Amino acid sequence: MRLPTKVIIAVPLRHLPILMDRLRIQFVTTSQPQNMPISNNASLIAELEAAINGGSQEKHAETLQRVTDLFLGNVDRLNDAQISTFDDVLCLLIKRIETKALAELSARLAPVANAPPEVVRNLARHEEIIVAGPVLTQSGQLSANDLIEIARTKGQPHLLAISGRARLDEAVTDQLLSGGDREVAQKLVENTGAWFSQAGFSTLAKRAATDEGLAKNFSQRLDIPPQVLRELLSLATETVKSCLIVHAPSEVKDEIQNIVASISGEVSREASAPRDFTRAEELISSMRRRIELNEAALLKFANSQKYEEMVAALAALCCASVQSVAALMRSERNDGILITCKAAGLKWATVSAILKNRFAHRAVADAELAQSKADYLVLSQATAERTLGYWKARGHAA
Repeated sequence: MRLPTKVIIAVPLRHLPILMDRLRIQFVTTSQPQNMPISNNASLIAELEAAINGGSQEKHAETLQRVTDLFLGNVDRLNDAQISTFDDVLCLLIKRIETKALAELSARLAPVANAPPEVVRNLARHEEIIVAGPVLTQSGQLSANDLIEIARTKGQPHLLAISGRARLDEAVTDQLLSGGDREVAQKLVENTGAWFSQAGFSTLAKRAATDEGLAKNFSQRLDIPPQVLRELLSLATETVKSCLIVHAPSEVKDEIQNIVASISGEVSREASAPRDFTRAEELISSMRRRIELNEAALLKFANSQKYEEMVAALAALCCASVQSVAALMRSERNDGILITCKAAGLKWATVSAILKNRFAHRAVADAELAQSKADYLVLSQATAERTLGYWKARGHAA
């Protein structure tokens, strides 16, 4: 059973002899190793006192190593009080030790099940990953809350180290995915001991949709919920879809092919399905007469997934026909919609809502949306109006 987290308060050096007496009473006297005379232990305690009170860096490191040797050599028979004493002593020592010695300490304590817990937490929060890495990856003394707090406050190397742990709870992977880069996501996907929430799986699906390498490893997981697999395939580029079909395990390959075929059929049917814009055009005309037709109204139509009204409103705002705007909506490309929206002088938030809601059965990948935003921001309204005028003259947007 894990002991409650201790609150370590800086201990003045004048109190150090009290800690040394505890170490002598609790360990040297009651659990004396058979192969280590008491005098040696007493000598070690005296050396520790001298080192902390003003020894050199080399002396500090040597003392730390000897205390660690003493702990590890007897770890299987130490009780909780004795481990607590080592925790106090080591916490005092590590404040005066250089990075190289701390990294060695971290590597030695990382695989120890009952390592001094506060020492482990201090090492895990160290800014240098050479110190923090071993305990972040291996130590069982770090709780889920410890890992979440470290993932929230430290950089990518720390997140990457946590991602390699043998077991990760959903709350931890959620935090790692929230702040982690592609390398962190890749390591998590490859980690069979990492558990993901529904939101975590969705985040991975969105990233994998445009990342062939991530998609390849993501497809190997047999714990992907069916709805997430469908979400991934609805967002995925054609290259990623092909990668998923080629590299997916045999258990899910048929399912992937069926989902791809289903999505393709739904998009095709949606794009070719006849639409009746009569009522929508009447509504938009009425709104124009009442001076109620504006960008806010168009955005509301888009967010409410009122397709006919959205198309009719956009056509009216850019002075194009409903049929021409509807044709642009059915295109797999975004260029025509971007030009039409820019000609109408729309803000990106409205354009984004239109792109997200023009197909009911195909979501827009984050990467696709980001590229569309970049294209939209560099497109001038004058250029968009000239292009739209040219289309009208040629009969494409009349």
